[in-house]
Amino acid sequence: MKIGVIGAGAYGTALGGVLKEKGHEVVYYDPAITDKFVHDLVWDAEMVLLAAPSTAVPELLSQLDVHTPLIIATKGILKDDIFADFHDVMALSGPSFADDMKAKKETFLTVTDDRLVKLFDTDYISFDHTKDLRGVLMCGALKNVYAIRAGYLGLKPDMTEHQQFITDVAKEMEEILLANGAMRDTVYHYCGVDDLKLTCNLPSRNYEFGMKKRENPDYQPEKTVEGVATLARIVAGEIEVPLEASILKEIINMNVIGG
Repeated sequence: MKIGVIGAGAYGTALGGVLKEKGHEVVYYDPAITDKFVHDLVWDAEMVLLAAPSTAVPELLSQLDVHTPLIIATKGILKDDIFADFHDVMALSGPSFADDMKAKKETFLTVTDDRLVKLFDTDYISFDHTKDLRGVLMCGALKNVYAIRAGYLGLKPDMTEHQQFITDVAKEMEEILLANGAMRDTVYHYCGVDDLKLTCNLPSRNYEFGMKKRENPDYQPEKTVEGVATLARIVAGEIEVPLEASILKEIINMNVIGG
C-alpha cells in the first residue's frame, strides 16, 4: 500500500519507519522544507498519515482529497470539527517518543480504527481501542499543556506531588472532555493518563519549556512547543473550559503565550 506521510519530523519518520518495516511504500511531505503542494506528492496514496505540527494542519487539509482515508497522528488538535469534510478519519495517539519507536522499544498506542492495528502491528507496539476520535485528539493536545505546568513546578516522577498532579489532571481532563462532547473514560486509555505521565517529565519539549520559563520568564524556544500553540487556541475559545478546570486556568494565568 502507498501511504503519504505529511510531516517528516521525528514522529512522522518514526511512524513511517514502522510502515516501511511492514512493507508499505511511504512518501513523505514536509511543509517546512518544500514549496510543493501536498497533492503533488500524495495524490495517488491509498492512505494519508498526518504528523505535521498542529499549526500547519488547516492549510494542509485544504490540499488533500477528502475521499482518501486520513490517519491523524498530530498531537495538538483540540477538536475533530476541522475534519468534517473528510469521509474516513481515524487517529492514533499514545505515550511514545519518536526515538524510542525508532529504537523498537516498547510502545503503546490508542487507535480509533482496527485498520491501524493491522498497519502498525509489530512485536514492540501494543494497542488499546476507542471509537472516541474527539477524545483521543483532545487528550493528545491537553497533555502537552499540562506538561508545561509540571515543568514550571519542577515536579519529578518520584515525587508525591507529581503523582498527585497526574491524578488531579486526569480528573480535570475528564471534565474537559465531557464538556466538549467527548467520552470521559478516554482519559484512561494509553492516549490519556499514560501519555500525560510520559510528557510530564524530560525529555518532553513541553515540560522543558515550563522549566525554562520558570528560570527565565523571557525564554523563547527555538522549536515549536505544541502546548503553547494549543494553549493559545484554548484562550481563543476553541473549546469550552469548565469551572472545574482549575489547573488549566492556572496555566492560562502563567501568560506563557508569545513569551
